[in-house]
Amino acid sequence: MNDETRDGAEAGIPPAVAAAWGIQDRPGKGPKRGLSVRRIVHAAIRTALEDGLGAVSMNRVAGRLGTAAMSLYRYVSAKDELLALMVDEVQAAAPDPPDADAGWRVGMTHWARVNRDIYKAHPWLVHVPIMGPPIMPNSVAMFERWLRSLAGTGLAEEEKVSVVLLITGLVRNQATLEAQLQAAMRSPGPEQVSGGYGRLLAELIDAEDFPALHAAVTAGVFDEGDTDVEDDMELEFNFSLERVLDGIEVFIAERATAES
Repeated sequence: MNDETRDGAEAGIPPAVAAAWGIQDRPGKGPKRGLSVRRIVHAAIRTALEDGLGAVSMNRVAGRLGTAAMSLYRYVSAKDELLALMVDEVQAAAPDPPDADAGWRVGMTHWARVNRDIYKAHPWLVHVPIMGPPIMPNSVAMFERWLRSLAGTGLAEEEKVSVVLLITGLVRNQATLEAQLQAAMRSPGPEQVSGGYGRLLAELIDAEDFPALHAAVTAGVFDEGDTDVEDDMELEFNFSLERVLDGIEVFIAERATAES
């Protein structure tokens, strides 16, 4: 055992995490020639993109790679580990950050859109359970970028983390909603409205029992326009993000006033 391997083990770092960071070798002997963690993860991602996250299994990924499932376990110990590696891998190609002088709001907007683009490119991501705080290398690097954007705001470190969690939660919620709507449109169920939501509501409700909703219907909020679902979701995302950033901006200003 070399010094790096021993240090990782003594620190209680899980083997998968240590291996991802390059501070501990993968256990096991005699790996199949040509296999690697990266190849396995990429095959799993392709499977998720083509057939959904539910199709990802050790057997399925092994079949795609032309090997037996047992060969994969020399590199990836369990499906949960594979999922964690998949989530980390799709964050590897994050673009460069905006100019450091652009300000925290530009930075937060930039990374929110980067995060949303990752979800849009990999819809299966919303079905991966949150396994805990970022710990894999690319995920930690992304966390660092988020936090670095808040430098100079005067916020306490725990407040910066809370801001990042707030915005990443918004992005994930939006991505989940969009994925579910897109799936519903591809496979409409018997309960899906086909004649226009606004028109149907107008037939079902009245101003006396549903005054607030009736006002929205009358104002044409639910009328079908020229935009599609994706365009509508883009508008909703922009609105939600801007309102959250407005609130954070007020909070930062209040912090600065209290400390002056």
